[in-house]
Amino acid sequence: MAKVRKSKNLGGTVQIPKTSFGPNGASVLNSGSPTTPKTPKTPADEGLDFFESAFTQGEQAIKVYELPLDPDGGPSKDRSYIRLPPAYRPYVLRVTLDAGTPASRNGVFKTNFPLEGGYFSRDVFTERKLPTNFSKPIKIDLPISHAGAFAYWVEYDGDAAGSRVKGREGYFNIDPILRTKTRSSIVSKGAVSAGGNVVQSTDVNLPLDGISILTVVSKWMGTVDGWEEHFIEASERGYNMLHWTPLQERGESNSPYSIRNQMVYEPSMFGADITDAASGVAKMENILRIAREEYGLLALTDVVLNHTANDSPWLVDHPEAGFSPANTPHLTPALEIDDLVVSFSASLKSKGLPTSISSQADVDTLIAAFKDQLKQLDMWQYYVLDVINEKKGVQAALTKGDVTSWSGSDIAHKTVAEVADIVRDFGIVKGLRSLEKRYVAHVDGPVAAGIVKAAFVELSDADALADAWVRVVDVLNVPLYREWEEDTNAAVEQIKGRVQYTRLDAHGPKLGPITKELPFVETYFTRVKGKADSDPAKYSLANNGWIWNADPLVNFALPPSKSYLRREVIVWGDCVKLRYGDGPESNPWLWEYMTKYVTTLAKAFEGFRIDNCHSTPLHVGVAMLDAARVVNPDLYVCAELFTGSEEMDTLFVSRLGINSLVREAGNAWDPKEFSRLLYRHGLGKPIGSMDGACLTSKEELPPPTGKGPTRPCVVIPLNGSSPHALFFDLTHDNETYLDKRSAEDALSTGALVAWSYCAIGSVKGYDDLYPKLLNLVGESRKYEITGQKENSGIARAKRLLNSLHTEMALGGFEEGHVHQENDYIVMHRVQPATQKGYLLVSHTAFSKLNKDRGFINPIKLRRTKAKFLYGAHIDISSYEADKDPSILRGLPGKLVEFPEVVVPQGLDGEGPFAEVIVPDYFPPGSIMVFETQLQGLAANLDTFCISGAEEAFGDLDLVDLNVVLHRAEGEERDATGGEIGAYSVPGMGDLVYCGLQGWIHPLKRIMQFNDLGHPLCAHLRDGSWSFDYIHSRLERQVDTFPNLAKPAKWFKERFDRVKESAPPFLRPKYFAIIISEAYKAARRAAIEQCSEYVSTGHSLTHDLALCSIQMHGMVQSASLDPGKATPSLAAGLPHFASGWARCWGRDVFISLRGLFLTTGNFLGAKKHIVAFASTLKHGLIPNLLDSVRNPRYNSRDSPWWMLQNIQDYVQMAPDGLSLLSEPVKRRFPADDTWVAWDDPKAYAYSSSVAEIVQEILQRHADGISFREYNAGPNLDMQMKDEGFNISIKVDWTTGLIFGGNENNCGTWMDKMGESVKAGTKGKPGTPRDGAPVEITGLLKSTLRWLNQLSVAGKFPFKGVEATIDGQQRLVTYKEWDNLLQASFEECYYIPTDPADDHKYNVNPSIVNRRGIYKDVFGSGAGREWSDYQFRCNFPIAMAVAPELFNDEHALGALKLADKILVGPLGMATLDPADLQYRPYYDNANDGTDAAIAKGLNYHNGPEWGWPLGYFLRAYLHFDTRVGAGKEDVTETLHHLHKILLAPRKQLQDDPWAGLPELTNKNGDYCNDSCRTQAWSASTLLDFLETVHKLHSA
Repeated sequence: MAKVRKSKNLGGTVQIPKTSFGPNGASVLNSGSPTTPKTPKTPADEGLDFFESAFTQGEQAIKVYELPLDPDGGPSKDRSYIRLPPAYRPYVLRVTLDAGTPASRNGVFKTNFPLEGGYFSRDVFTERKLPTNFSKPIKIDLPISHAGAFAYWVEYDGDAAGSRVKGREGYFNIDPILRTKTRSSIVSKGAVSAGGNVVQSTDVNLPLDGISILTVVSKWMGTVDGWEEHFIEASERGYNMLHWTPLQERGESNSPYSIRNQMVYEPSMFGADITDAASGVAKMENILRIAREEYGLLALTDVVLNHTANDSPWLVDHPEAGFSPANTPHLTPALEIDDLVVSFSASLKSKGLPTSISSQADVDTLIAAFKDQLKQLDMWQYYVLDVINEKKGVQAALTKGDVTSWSGSDIAHKTVAEVADIVRDFGIVKGLRSLEKRYVAHVDGPVAAGIVKAAFVELSDADALADAWVRVVDVLNVPLYREWEEDTNAAVEQIKGRVQYTRLDAHGPKLGPITKELPFVETYFTRVKGKADSDPAKYSLANNGWIWNADPLVNFALPPSKSYLRREVIVWGDCVKLRYGDGPESNPWLWEYMTKYVTTLAKAFEGFRIDNCHSTPLHVGVAMLDAARVVNPDLYVCAELFTGSEEMDTLFVSRLGINSLVREAGNAWDPKEFSRLLYRHGLGKPIGSMDGACLTSKEELPPPTGKGPTRPCVVIPLNGSSPHALFFDLTHDNETYLDKRSAEDALSTGALVAWSYCAIGSVKGYDDLYPKLLNLVGESRKYEITGQKENSGIARAKRLLNSLHTEMALGGFEEGHVHQENDYIVMHRVQPATQKGYLLVSHTAFSKLNKDRGFINPIKLRRTKAKFLYGAHIDISSYEADKDPSILRGLPGKLVEFPEVVVPQGLDGEGPFAEVIVPDYFPPGSIMVFETQLQGLAANLDTFCISGAEEAFGDLDLVDLNVVLHRAEGEERDATGGEIGAYSVPGMGDLVYCGLQGWIHPLKRIMQFNDLGHPLCAHLRDGSWSFDYIHSRLERQVDTFPNLAKPAKWFKERFDRVKESAPPFLRPKYFAIIISEAYKAARRAAIEQCSEYVSTGHSLTHDLALCSIQMHGMVQSASLDPGKATPSLAAGLPHFASGWARCWGRDVFISLRGLFLTTGNFLGAKKHIVAFASTLKHGLIPNLLDSVRNPRYNSRDSPWWMLQNIQDYVQMAPDGLSLLSEPVKRRFPADDTWVAWDDPKAYAYSSSVAEIVQEILQRHADGISFREYNAGPNLDMQMKDEGFNISIKVDWTTGLIFGGNENNCGTWMDKMGESVKAGTKGKPGTPRDGAPVEITGLLKSTLRWLNQLSVAGKFPFKGVEATIDGQQRLVTYKEWDNLLQASFEECYYIPTDPADDHKYNVNPSIVNRRGIYKDVFGSGAGREWSDYQFRCNFPIAMAVAPELFNDEHALGALKLADKILVGPLGMATLDPADLQYRPYYDNANDGTDAAIAKGLNYHNGPEWGWPLGYFLRAYLHFDTRVGAGKEDVTETLHHLHKILLAPRKQLQDDPWAGLPELTNKNGDYCNDSCRTQAWSASTLLDFLETVHKLHSA
């Protein structure tokens, strides 16, 4: 190939002109026209300018990458490392955090990305204070404008006063912008172009996935004057980057990685032209410029930070740069052994020992002799205490009276062994295991004297005490002698292994005779010439190397590592390990010198490969790369890591900002493993991926800096990143495929690597079929330039493969498929927008001398046309290496190209297909390449599928949306007369909802991770049944719900288009696009119909509000009107979906405030209020409505919940007061006679809502006593006869309402015993007869409210008529209210101090816990103890009537509840300290344990969801009055929002998208619970609305 062509642009060229940012921030193409230059600014400054510049109409939307953080402010494990694309145009990294989470507590986001502009500095962190609004989502938008490696964390207030917590760190790496020369397309008009891959004059942004690297070793290239020939060859073969092994001056070993002088390029590269270092630098920079500008070859070089050559001249002046016994004293014994290695080697001949090794016997002889010599060194002295000196020390201390008294516990009469243990445990031995010198371990004499005097009290004589200490020392020394033996034996074994390998093994180097200069094993230390003899401790420097399975974060040259002593380092004798210390202050000269080395290279090269990265101290790598990026912000960094751990790999990648990790195809041992590596490192995304099409959303972006215009943006969620791969077919330090597999495999492996969507690499010689791994040290021959000639091995194929690799990356062929079948691997790369692709069929050659075609089934490409582009195999005539002493040549291989393979078209039941059939002759190592194009895919199908959703779903009301989004199986069957049920997916089971929520739950994960192997995806590929189900279920219900016609049509049009044009393998993608778009539109439609509190709220508020849609729908068997079907609120799903069990009075009115009133569905609320008000009978409303046909009146609390809701409606709804005058037709006659709903006496008269309110109070004031209609087994087969008797009365001394008996349960804790076996049939689990605390609170709330209305003239009544002390009179609401106020604390509170019991109505003998409020006052005879049970009901009273409570008492009780009752998703229904506590509910258990049989413990321990909301409201109220929140309400809010973390996660993760009715202990799953319950969601909405009001105020 000639140099760059500058005259014309060949057809098919892929060009992306370089952009800059104009004065207004818009992109400006470099067209040659003059522009006004801006003042030079940093990239960060330019990014800020861009966002603050004027918006241009039609400007491309900004990309916003959204990173959600965990509640503690750190990233999830999956998101701990984030890789972001190059900032060709500035974009935004959006960090989000849920409001109210712990990390938002005075949270500050910190990052060392220069958000304020200027230059990056590792230790300079910019701060962004997190918003404090608990009702709004937290977002921090970071303007991203340049490459680098950055850290972040959130700092926030801890629980302890004044403490701050640093959250877990996260990391984001931004890819560099690499620019190279454009090349002409390699494929033109369906054929490989002879004019392809020609370098053009224009530049292109090269994505990392388009990199194609060739490793070259400069010393085999000759002098720089001849390098252009190598550039031409590499460029012709499609490479766009050269990886240079180190180009600096080499040390005496001549290895490129043993750098003698880091500041000087190797003089031999320049011949006689260069005489000084500066000229060499200039020459090198020029030749690299030529490679870059004329041949499109960027430059990547190895950077060696961990060691220097053993003959580096600067070591003479700076021995502190290495590890020596002088600065690292624990190396002293290691050096002594190393000295013995040298002297022993020099003395072999004189000792009559073999100097050449030819057998295992020779090895054994030498090792035995060496071991004997090693013993003579008495190395044990480095470990043990010197017995003689220890004795003398004690004697001297005792004689002088210089004794340090023992200050520990009494050790008198301890045994010698026990005293030794104490000495060890207390760390009394100084220098223990430091190994710095012989007998370094010792105990100071005065200390030892004090110990023996304290221990051996029976001794007084100094000599006797000294002898006693000797005995202790002997015990101390026993394990130390053992340690010495273990270390010595380990060293000898390591030496033996190295001797065997280096001098005897067939695959070893088989070194020659042993001499002093070439010892029998490698030396571990370099002795600096001219210095080591006079000062060996200072000038004997540890050599570098590596250790099997070592912890890469541990420096093996530092204590406590004994790697040098135990000879565990596989050492490089020509390299001295560098000693950086903890930072520049530890070794200033070395840091300055190596920083200069790195920055000099960064100026000349586009990329670094960090040599020996895993052994380079992490802080050194970080500092050096930071310095390099100052010089070259777009530096590309790659490395090869041998950490043995993906987690450790990610650690290095994130900290160092490594852009690519080297991966090797040669590591695969068979085709299956190879396909796994290809899938993991080179797949990109699977064909038909969904994430990009489904998970992004369009928004408006406020200016990240607070200045500038709002811009359109596309939000892209971040799910975490894996380290990017640089996938080599072969690296320069690995055996060739002739050794590993077969020489023929070079072509098949090279092709498969080229098809990988990642950076790829190869080594010079791979394409030319070099037979053996070249020795970097000993090899001196030069590369042969073969170009594209016959003897160029696979080079002509590589031209196509490498060129296509880069073009596919530039063209966005990001989707791929890998299929392995026997010895075949098939890879298909596809551009998702155009569906153009390239198919590679590769027959791997893992076995030698196999020419068999093997077997692979015909490859069917559905609805795809395929055209043959290229095919070849390599025919090698000989496997003998060329013997030329001066030229490096490959095997004699001929690239044999296949004739065109015609791809026939076929047709079957699934439609047309192309069928690729492997030719009869296709030996191992063969490849074929096809150009593919999907046929018939509707133009802009993606756009069509997402179009029109707003219009289709925008007119749906909330009940329509219940059908579209939800509907459980029972609801759907009921509503459709049994025609339609939940969809069942083979291998997955039934969806929990028939609507979109049922589909979106499995799709969320599928879309997030492109999990196309999921059973749902398989089902979609198998057929389009789900398409038909989705639109047909809506079509069939249009008569009932006319608004469903639009979404039904919308679905059908899109599904029909997909069925017509998309092949089966793309069905999952388009299904996901349609469903996700519909779900987003429907969810938006729901939220937009909600109140301002919901619509402007955060995701938790939205998720809870969706529960109101989930629960409110229309079925045929449950209604608010006995004559027709109307929408009604389900208590829970799936158990309460339809029929009499759907709509419960108590549940409706506990749920109504949160689900309807706070969300703004006032009409739905009003209809429920009116429907239940119409049923008023006996002064009660029914608990079971049963469509108003057969209501049952057995709940004492239901009317009070309704009155609370009427109060809430009046106060919250627009014109809410008008509800009181709303006429209500009465279901039953005024005399409470039971009549059928269609009886003429039914609905015969009306009352206003105000009159109904008054009637409830008046009937209670009169006393209520009746027997349930139709009492007996037909009504309730479990209840005893006495249980049907209902009795309620007011105690006018206290104002409390009492009711119930031991045989019924009239509150929400309504479990009736059912077990005959356990004797509990007809016995309530929790009768709560008397005055339950929540009824008292609800009564008080009602009286307070009515009094206010009455006084204001807004309520037509003043009070109730009551007979008190035989006299009938009017009791005003205020009077009744005052009675309750006066009596409540006395009746319900149990004081913390028994001394105060006389102030309250307390029986101390049955008090179980103090500082609480009774659950009931006045339980029936024999059940008085149940008053004192600590349950979750008292916060309800606190929330609705806080004025009843003493503030301090209330907060104390709430704190106890917080500690004892609050669970992950609710509150325990009983104190765990209570004898009745049974926290696991199982209604199927019909054992003999009466406490739990048939689930009698339903309310005696399990944790229910709905009381939690009342607890939160009550705690907020009282804590802000007398607790921590009084001074700072955010303290309270953060504490309470922490409780919401588990419910938040439940809503997000559970397929039902709701909160359960109940759980077992500690939130454990309860099988009998409804998976989503109306009141569980409702009360949390209540709390969050309270918080919203607090902020609004």
